[in-house]
Amino acid sequence: MTVRITIKRLILAALLLAAAGLGFAWSGLFQISASSGHWPITDWFLHWTMRNSVRTHAAFQPAFEPADGKQLVSAAGHYRQACQVCHGAPGVAPSAVMARATPPAPDLSVTAREWSDPQLFWIVEHGVKYTGMPAWGAPGRRDEVARMAAFVRRLPGMTARQYRALTEVATGPDLPGLRPGLLATCTGCHGADGRGRGQGDIPILGGQNPAYLRASLNAYASGKRPSAVMHVAAAPLSADEIDRLSTYFAAMPGLSAAPSGAHPLLTKGMPARQLPACTNCHAPGKSYPVLYGQKPAYVAGRLNNWHGDPTVIDAHKSKATMAVIARRIPQEDIDGLAAAIGR
Repeated sequence: MTVRITIKRLILAALLLAAAGLGFAWSGLFQISASSGHWPITDWFLHWTMRNSVRTHAAFQPAFEPADGKQLVSAAGHYRQACQVCHGAPGVAPSAVMARATPPAPDLSVTAREWSDPQLFWIVEHGVKYTGMPAWGAPGRRDEVARMAAFVRRLPGMTARQYRALTEVATGPDLPGLRPGLLATCTGCHGADGRGRGQGDIPILGGQNPAYLRASLNAYASGKRPSAVMHVAAAPLSADEIDRLSTYFAAMPGLSAAPSGAHPLLTKGMPARQLPACTNCHAPGKSYPVLYGQKPAYVAGRLNNWHGDPTVIDAHKSKATMAVIARRIPQEDIDGLAAAIGR
């Protein structure tokens, strides 16, 4: 007896299969517990799909500037606070609790070798679905992503001693009113002297207006000021801790009230581009942050980040005043202006 395969029979079979699948999902019999793990074929298929997706999308992502391998302190500090618990670190095992995830986070000292720099950048920036790996916490901060990708790239050859050197700084006794170890968390990146441990991306805090430091920490904690690194550090702080830390670091020597170099934009601005002089706002007695003596690399980095923000159009459409001003600075003047501001 010959069974004729018709369009109606194919549609009916597809509907029956769909109904069976929905019925199985509705029944709750499907095992979704992390403790059950994946079937080997499921684990292979998911990882195969993920790897293919990363390779494809990384090949078409916008170009990025690779980070300097010597400027990794902020990335290492963020890794210690946000990533170490799942992935572990040189000399540090991952949390036993997180190791029970399905799938567990990979050992980056091994798997980082399997990815190219653009692929690592893409994974850090966008995360991976169904794995617990989140996207970068501050959209648009590709400079932070580049530093983290550069740090992960070096994990396979990093020793426990080298990791500790990147993440730990002796500070002496804790400040009164602070949780034990909190000051060490801050100085791990900013240094015991508040000068950023020689890292170009970490600003000098000493001599800064304490009110500005308080406002910055609150903005980082709320996400109003974008930085995945500083959000993780600032979000758990209480109002009293923010006040004590701001006062502590601001009292250190560092920034000054007057520029150490000369540049026309400092005192004259550029009226034709509606660009005010820097000294109009960043001067003694003003409510804006102390700027002079800051690291040129940090100043240039901030100006370039604002300069490249496509969402900032003009002052009428954005409250990000400094971002609007930065976009009016000619690109070719940014490095010279940063050098004049800094030292």
